[in-house]
Amino acid sequence: MTADQNIAASDETGIDRRRSASAFWRYWTGSTVSGVGDAITTVALPLMAVSVLGASSLEVSFLTAAQYAAWIAIGLPAGVIVQRLPLRGTQVAMDLIRAAAVLSVPVAYALDVLHLAHLVLVALVLGLATVVFDVGNSSFLPSIVSKDELTARNSLTSASASATQLGGPSLGGVLVQFCGAAFSLVLDAVSYVISAVLLRSLPRPERTRPEAERQSTVQLIKEGWRFVVHHPVIRPCVAAATLTNFICGAFMALLPVFLVRTLDAPAGLVGVLIATEGIGSLIGAALTPKLVQRIGGARTILCTSLLGSTAALLMPLSDSGWGYLLFGLGNIGFGCGVVVLSILTRTHRQTVTPPELLPRVMATVRFVSWGAVPFGALTAGASAGLLGNRGALWLICALAFLAPAALWTSPLRRMRDLT
Repeated sequence: MTADQNIAASDETGIDRRRSASAFWRYWTGSTVSGVGDAITTVALPLMAVSVLGASSLEVSFLTAAQYAAWIAIGLPAGVIVQRLPLRGTQVAMDLIRAAAVLSVPVAYALDVLHLAHLVLVALVLGLATVVFDVGNSSFLPSIVSKDELTARNSLTSASASATQLGGPSLGGVLVQFCGAAFSLVLDAVSYVISAVLLRSLPRPERTRPEAERQSTVQLIKEGWRFVVHHPVIRPCVAAATLTNFICGAFMALLPVFLVRTLDAPAGLVGVLIATEGIGSLIGAALTPKLVQRIGGARTILCTSLLGSTAALLMPLSDSGWGYLLFGLGNIGFGCGVVVLSILTRTHRQTVTPPELLPRVMATVRFVSWGAVPFGALTAGASAGLLGNRGALWLICALAFLAPAALWTSPLRRMRDLT
């Protein structure tokens, strides 16, 4: 190759890298803006049910269950949907559907026709659209980022998600307290529209396997399922993620009611306390690359999952006043363990899965793991009716140790790295 050719190749590589970086930052901005709206809704929707409609713990759990039941309903076909439809267009459509669903709540409230059934229906629509969107998002990132950058980019997106978890619920609590839950939900609808506009500007990902369109949906689903079930590392990681999401679902349904009715926390403080999980997630996302480099990915997951479950035991010990600090510390520790598990297992799947299988593998993993969320929510709601809010929280925190148990009894305990 001549000197001129070397210079041309270097220039072309530089341009490609700049284009890739530009695409990633638009992807990141859209995800972050949408995440802020999601975090606001996480607080606003249950608080609207509790404060406006007088919902019980069990009724609030219906909201979480409806939103995440979508993973059970279409979790597996979502991978095929994402693979067969234009990915960018599908992502934009899901954002717009979610914007319309969220906006219907303040409209119904303004017309004085809001009912719990409406909130449950909105949660279900949000869940269905989010299923397709999340599977597509996990498949989108590897198309604009090289494999060498995946861990760093996943850590960055997780750190950003943690920051939105930190600021979003706090903002949501303040908005609910001073402006009302209905106005807070308008901001979430706007965030989805902004995300749709940014995603629309991204390059179209290449169709990785056109011949897959000639296969039946069942065949395509089976391929993704077999890859997950027979993989020695992905399988136990999915088991741990499923158990973790069961606990997360229980927390999402139980914690707002526990804080309001057991600890007598005002709406603004509820948002702040729930947002402390974002601090833990932010810490975990920042430490993950360093921990992996020092002790290895497998050992990092094993240690942080156990520490996170142990920290969660502080939450049922909390009380009003200075006791709120115990809740915050427990939520921080649990959030740290969850995000480390999420970053490393997601990066591993994106790295070792063949591109033509990636949407279906992601859909299979989400179907199994996120499908546990509604069961956790309903378990928490039913337990609160029998044991009270604090007793139910003790039960859920005890069950949180099942996730590290699944990892420590798997082949990962003899490994340093996931690969």
